[in-house]
Amino acid sequence: MAKRESWLGRLGNRLTAMEARLNERRAEVEAESGDLPERPRPDGAAAKAPERAGAPSQTHTAAPVAAERYRRPERPDPASVVPWGMRVAAEASWRLLLLAGMLWVLMKVISEVRLVVLAFAAAMLVTAMLQPFVVRLRRLGMPRGLATAVTAVLGFVVIGLVGWFVVWQVMENLDDLSDRVRDGINELKLWALDSPFHVTEKQINDIAKNLSETIGTNTEQITSAGLQGVTVLVEILTGMLLAMFSTLFLLYDGKRIWNWALGLVPAAARAGVAGAGPRAWRTLTAYVRGTVIVALIDAIFIGLGLYFLDVPMAVPLAVFIFLFAFIPLVGAVISGALAVVVALVTQGVFTALMALLVVLAVQQIEGHVLQPFILGRAVRVHPLAVVLAVAAGGMIAGIGGAVVAVPLVAVTNTVVGYLRAYSRDQHHLGAGMVGPAPHGSTALGVVPDDEEPARP
Repeated sequence: MAKRESWLGRLGNRLTAMEARLNERRAEVEAESGDLPERPRPDGAAAKAPERAGAPSQTHTAAPVAAERYRRPERPDPASVVPWGMRVAAEASWRLLLLAGMLWVLMKVISEVRLVVLAFAAAMLVTAMLQPFVVRLRRLGMPRGLATAVTAVLGFVVIGLVGWFVVWQVMENLDDLSDRVRDGINELKLWALDSPFHVTEKQINDIAKNLSETIGTNTEQITSAGLQGVTVLVEILTGMLLAMFSTLFLLYDGKRIWNWALGLVPAAARAGVAGAGPRAWRTLTAYVRGTVIVALIDAIFIGLGLYFLDVPMAVPLAVFIFLFAFIPLVGAVISGALAVVVALVTQGVFTALMALLVVLAVQQIEGHVLQPFILGRAVRVHPLAVVLAVAAGGMIAGIGGAVVAVPLVAVTNTVVGYLRAYSRDQHHLGAGMVGPAPHGSTALGVVPDDEEPARP
């Protein structure tokens, strides 16, 4: 009996020690997870842990030591682990992808409505050329509507007369030109036979035979090309009408249209865009005015050279040189080559060489004297940018795109330069950066330590 009682006593002591250890572990767990709120009992009294006789009191004196022992190491912010250069590259990449997608969609839209876009661009160029006349008539006391109507009518009449004159000259000289071309081809044939290239008459006849056979076998393609030419002519007439109406409204109501477009710009950037608009318009006006003056000088001097060399259709060729001068780089080459070819097939090799010398001399004077002096710093664009812009414009929208490309690049250069200077001035004046604050992972190194990065 005594042995049984002593065994039960030892078992009770062990159970009591085990309960004490469990209570200590429970206290450590509660200290690690924080003080949990007590769950209310159904009768409204707070639930308390049952206390047993002989159990040690649950104090929090050893809680910090236990918490430090069982606390897990904190993981750093993922953005802070990524290197700074990679974060900047990632954020720049998705912005570049977004811009590329926007440009792709914009090009698709422009290709679908290319006629409207080119007509409006031509109207902008004509408006930039005619608006100074409207301003002068307004200063003389003429009402705005009458000044706009007089300027538009006179401008369109002059353009129409130039086109009619070119067509009339070509039709008047067509018979004489065909006879001279035939004689010129015979002279070239004789020159080729007597040249040191050892060309035989049989080779020349074979070339002519192959050319005639090619024309005969491709009659269907030539006919379809002619039908496409009719469609192109209809599109050109439609574009001319759209350009005329757009020019009329831009001359009369251009300021109100600009104010309406300015209202579409976000308020934070409206002041900068409002300052960039007049400067862009001055750049466009200076480009159009300078290009017209340079093209007129080229046409006059090259036309006089062709006239004194007795080249037929010298005046229509001068008009072509004037029109092609609006296509930078490429237009001068095409118009000059056309004049040299006409001189070659009508007057011979010597006259063609003299015409080539005249064209090259005038174009060198234009490139090194006229353009820097007349255009000046207002539309200064790097030659590489001009070449790339003309190539891209020609690939996107043909000849019209090549004509519009350079003034578009010049205006964009002016706008970007002004907005950069405006943003820098605002920053120096204490107005801060234009637009929202930096956000995202790159904002971690921009915002001071005592401020939180702005959330998107």
